[in-house]
Amino acid sequence: MASLHLASNGRLRASAISAWKPSHVHIRSRVLHAMPLRSRFSRIYAFSSNDIKVGSNIEVDGAPWRVLEFLHVKPGKGAAFVRTKVRNYVTGNTVEKTFRAGSTIQEANVVKETKQFTYKDGTQFVFMDLVTFEECRLSEKEVGDKKKWLKEGMDCNLLFWNGRVIDFELPITVKLTVVDVDPGVRGDTAQGGSKPAKLDTGAVVNVPLFVSAGEEILVDTRTGQYMSRA
Repeated sequence: MASLHLASNGRLRASAISAWKPSHVHIRSRVLHAMPLRSRFSRIYAFSSNDIKVGSNIEVDGAPWRVLEFLHVKPGKGAAFVRTKVRNYVTGNTVEKTFRAGSTIQEANVVKETKQFTYKDGTQFVFMDLVTFEECRLSEKEVGDKKKWLKEGMDCNLLFWNGRVIDFELPITVKLTVVDVDPGVRGDTAQGGSKPAKLDTGAVVNVPLFVSAGEEILVDTRTGQYMSRA
């Protein structure tokens, strides 16, 4: 935008007004920043079956799947293909699927967000976003066996697909308290061996003989095994 001024020599001179900026630009920027994370990643991408790897999220027959295993096969006769074992995020079913080498596959738009498990409301597990304070509720069926490692105040990763929660991930290592276990005796450290211990979440794990009630321990949620004292 420019204005015209009459110079001393009688000629018109143009000067730019550079300070002006449309206010709607700032407004739009603020609105975009406030949008939830999953609203900003709605696009679905395509990639080649040759790029499949463990952990890839793919969309097949309108459903999201996670690749658990894969193998590139090149037979003596015929076209090469990729054999996979995949898990359906929604149903939990695990099946084998085969894709022609080099074929195009849609990548499932699975978005991961960190939420804190705040409390249990009846049969529902309530997770909260500590930035927006938005709550997400999961049923006992959706949480499944993972509930035995859940503790209030624990940060977990919730996975969203098409605006709905399809899965959640626990921390790999959790710190829990032993609430019931047979008492240890002198010399247990040297003898080795293990014994079952009940934790404050209700889970039962095998711990070394020297572990006593009231102690905090670290557990690997992937295997459910004792790691060490906390």
